[in-house]
Amino acid sequence: MHHAIRIHEHGGPEVLRWEQVPVPSPGPGEALVRHAAVGLNYIDVYFRTGLYKPPSLPATIGMEGAGTVEAVGEGVTDIKPGDRVAYATAPIGAYAEFRTIKAERLVKLPDAISFETAAAMMLQGMTAEYLLLRTFKVQKGQTILIHAAAGGVGLIMCQWAKHLGCTVIGTVGSDEKAALARAHGCDHPIVYTREDFQAKVKEITGGKMLPVVYDSVGRDTFMKSLDCLAPYGMLVVFGNASGPVPPFELGILAAKGSLYVTRPTLATYTAKRDELAGSASALFDVVQKGAVKIEVNQRFPLKDAAEAHRALEARRTTGSTLLMP
Repeated sequence: MHHAIRIHEHGGPEVLRWEQVPVPSPGPGEALVRHAAVGLNYIDVYFRTGLYKPPSLPATIGMEGAGTVEAVGEGVTDIKPGDRVAYATAPIGAYAEFRTIKAERLVKLPDAISFETAAAMMLQGMTAEYLLLRTFKVQKGQTILIHAAAGGVGLIMCQWAKHLGCTVIGTVGSDEKAALARAHGCDHPIVYTREDFQAKVKEITGGKMLPVVYDSVGRDTFMKSLDCLAPYGMLVVFGNASGPVPPFELGILAAKGSLYVTRPTLATYTAKRDELAGSASALFDVVQKGAVKIEVNQRFPLKDAAEAHRALEARRTTGSTLLMP
């Protein structure tokens, strides 16, 4: 037996239950992983509340973890017991001491990457990779806007974009978060609680506006994010922290300058094994070079996942948060 956090119904953090369940056995093509650390991400909230639906209930949520392979199923040749591995893709099931997962979704960790660093960065770091290098491939000399710049994805994106030669504007919720974002490559942190980020973008760019806005907030920032774009600009909506973007008239994009809007997901960008391996490799490279530093600013025992969710939803977290089995 082992322990896992499970939900039997959708709702607030109180639905997260610490329960004893049997240790699973790996099936064909699968590996059994003993978690050393589990990553906390906002997508976990979506599964808890029911915005995203688990295949069935009760369910163990969580998308990201790192640990040691304990056993492998039939047909697995690339991964073996004792390997240090990490993952950050579906299916859910990370909030547990052990889990089984398809071996092809695991990546082996370089010796220089610890379990904690891996669990803190795989989902957020590979998200940063596909957003900056594939969804909209940023170019040296461009000025870009990243919302929630002091969050887990935001801090990684700010550093990576700066490494690529961009001027980075970021929105944050407090002076403390502004200082944190600035220390991680954000040239112009904007405290949105007292400053109009659209007006500040216009001021910073001299009215030229931006080629791209990366928006993980959703409903509350969507329309003003569009107004930060130059003609032909792209709004990349990759999260819904304030709620899903409501339906809107497509003609708005024409009126505001022939704009583009996209709603990408990490699952799509890492669906193929070579895409997953390439994304992880690019992430390992910038971290090992020191161009991107992973900030683990909160740790909670896995059994206290409800408290971690409360902190995340109240915007009391910065950088990455770990759940420790």
